[in-house]
Order: sequence, then structure tokens, then C-alpha cells
Amino acid sequence: MKKFTLLTLTLLLVVPAFAQGRYGKDSAECVKYLSYYSELEKQNNLKDAAPFWRQAFSICPPTANQNMLIKGQKIIRYEIAQSKKDPARYKELVDTLLMLNDVRAQYYPKNAVKSKDNKAIDVINYYAADYETQYSLLTGILNDIKGEASPIVFVKQMQATVEMYKNEKLDAEQVMNNYTTISGYLDDKIDSSNNPEYRGAKQDVESILIDSGVASCDNLVALYTPRFQANPNDEALLTNMVKMLSKSECMNTDLFLQSIVALNEINPTSSSVYGLYKLYSSRDENTKAAESLERAISLLNPEDVQTKSDYLFELATYYFKKCGKAAPAVAKAREAAELNESYKGKAYLLIGTIWGAQKCGGDEVSSRAHFWVAVDYLQRAAAADPEVAEEANSLAAQYRRYFPKTEDAFFQDITDGSAYTVSCSGMTERTTVRTNK
Repeated sequence: MKKFTLLTLTLLLVVPAFAQGRYGKDSAECVKYLSYYSELEKQNNLKDAAPFWRQAFSICPPTANQNMLIKGQKIIRYEIAQSKKDPARYKELVDTLLMLNDVRAQYYPKNAVKSKDNKAIDVINYYAADYETQYSLLTGILNDIKGEASPIVFVKQMQATVEMYKNEKLDAEQVMNNYTTISGYLDDKIDSSNNPEYRGAKQDVESILIDSGVASCDNLVALYTPRFQANPNDEALLTNMVKMLSKSECMNTDLFLQSIVALNEINPTSSSVYGLYKLYSSRDENTKAAESLERAISLLNPEDVQTKSDYLFELATYYFKKCGKAAPAVAKAREAAELNESYKGKAYLLIGTIWGAQKCGGDEVSSRAHFWVAVDYLQRAAAADPEVAEEANSLAAQYRRYFPKTEDAFFQDITDGSAYTVSCSGMTERTTVRTNK
């Protein structure tokens, strides 16, 4: 490590005449102490650097050297770590740290956003147990820099908001207002950057709100009804209403119906139409529900493979269980499997179940042949996904008991191992003959 000597520093203190204004009226002293603390800071000797830095900060104008503010924060953080047993000193140092961020933002406007975001991180780190101070300071910072804050700042601001609510220092309406503001900032950031960290923050913020109890169905209806009545064509409001009412299982309310219908009239999106599907489904309006989910799929971003496969499988299940439509159900399940490898096991299990549930007419062979197809798909399901293998194998064992008898196949001139085409319920599959002896 380079040895620090006063002689070495003194030799460095040659201040050009033109620099007097930059370093203030006591420029020689300013430059001297800047040099003293800088040399020690380079050696990571923060303890000895601290008094020299304080002298520099007290003498030099903030515009003398931006590094004085940046390195000063490093020194203050070191001192904070050493002062945890002295609450008064600890608080004094934290306040100094926050002040340095403010000074940097004021005198170096190009770095103002970064400085205020750094301040927010310091608030989170050093006021972790003081939710009131955290709430107050983070609110001011977000008002200044809005969506340019780090993802964690939005999450912590929502947590502080909920703590304020739990301690009766904010009412439910203010919590919802804060959520709407924070959610809006995050949506803008997600749209402009597509950064997955902001998507994660958005999910965390929603979870915090839902877990808080503020987002109960009764509260949401009471909070949103006057807003909707005042602004029935506000797309941002409608989008938020649909999302929050859906998550809080308020889909049977008149407000949900009104909001989702209004939103789809203004700007139908995959999300809003999916909400309409959930609404019709909850009311057992199965045809409308299926049509809405079909439309939601058509409105998805083509690159959103995961959501599309989720929706396709959900639609396949809905067609089968709610609408009694085997062929469309199989088609959608197959489409999900082809689109997303991870869906193959579940999709084949569903297809096998659908085939096994059919009642097909004809003689003793043709009326039971659909069980061959069912077992084919169940075997494929077990091979594709270990998580469904036990269920698929169990169902396959049940269906094998319904295979045609050997003598019945013999009278139809059909033998084990031969190819056979099964047509039933609007579906057609090529399979292999298997009989029970």
C-alpha cells in the first residue's frame, strides 16, 4: 500500500490561478484537504480520511469536485457501520448521507435522478425499521423521479404504505391511490424497458396490496364505484379495476361486469377479454366464456408463448368440462402441446381423458375402440412428463379393461397389432388393435 506523507501531499498543492473560483475563496485550503482525504481514501484508510474529508467539505464549494460528494458517501457509510451502538451518532451520520445525495442532485443535475435513486436505496437500508420516515422520504423521491427509481424502491414504498395503513395513519383510499400511482410508474417502465426486474416488482407490489386486506371485495367496490361513475371511459382506471377485481375474486359483482364491458368497448386487449371470459365462466354462460377466451388468445402478443399455452390448455379444459365439446377440446390441447414442450404431459393426459370419456356407437369393437386411442395418449403423457405419469398410468390401466374381447375382434376379422381408424364425437385417430383375452 502506498505510504501517505504530508510532504508528498504538500508537493501536490500547486494551484493554478485560474482555479481559484472553482475551489472557493479559500482555494489553497480546499485543495489541500481534497488531496489529504483522496490519498487516504485510495488506500481504503477511511477512518483517517474522514476528518480530512470533513475539512474539505466545510471549506470547498460543492462544485469544487463531484468526487468529494461521492467518496464522502463511502466514508460516511463506513462511519455508520462503526456507530451502530450509538443511536444519536448513527442518526446524525445517516442524515448526512442523505444530505450528500441531495447536494449532488442539486449541483450536478445530470446525475440528479441517479443521486435521488441512491438516496432512496439509502433510506431503505438505514430506515428499515422506521416505516413512517421511509414512507415520507420515498414518497418525495418518487414524486421527483417517478418511474426512474430502482425496482426495489417501488416494492418498499408499497410495504411502507401498507404499514402506515395497518397503524391507522393512512386510510384504504390513500392506499389504493398509492398503489395506482406506483403501478402506473411500473407499467410505464415495463413498456419502455421490458426489464424483468420491473415485472417482478409489479407482481410484488400487487401481492403486498392483496395481502394487506385493503383489496377485499367490499373495499374495492366501495373505492372504485364512485371513480367509475365519475370517469366511465378512463382506460387506465378501467384496466386497473379489472385487474384488481379479478385478483380479489370480485368477478360476480355488477361493478366488474360494468368495468370489463366498458374496457372492451374502448380498447379490447388480451387481458381485458380474458377477464370477460372469467366473468362469463363464473356465471355459467359457457358459450360466451369460450368465445371470449378464444378472442383473448387471438389478441396475445405472438411472442408470449407461455401465456398463449396457458390459455390454450385452459380453453381445452373448458371445452371438455363445461361445454361438452370433445373435438375442440382435443384440438386446443394439441395446439398447447405443439406450442410449448412443457405442456405435452398435461395436454396428452387431457386428450387421453377426453377419448376415454366418449360414448361411441357401433358393434362390440367400434364402440370400444376409442379406449385404444385413450391409452395411446396416456402413454405419451407418462413418457412426456413424470409429474403426470402416475395419473396417466392409472387411467390407462382402467381403460385397458374396456378393450374389445379377442373373440369379438375375431368375428369382425380384426387381429391384434393391426392398424385401425377410430371415428367418434367428431374426432378421428389412427391406432393399433389390442384385445382382452
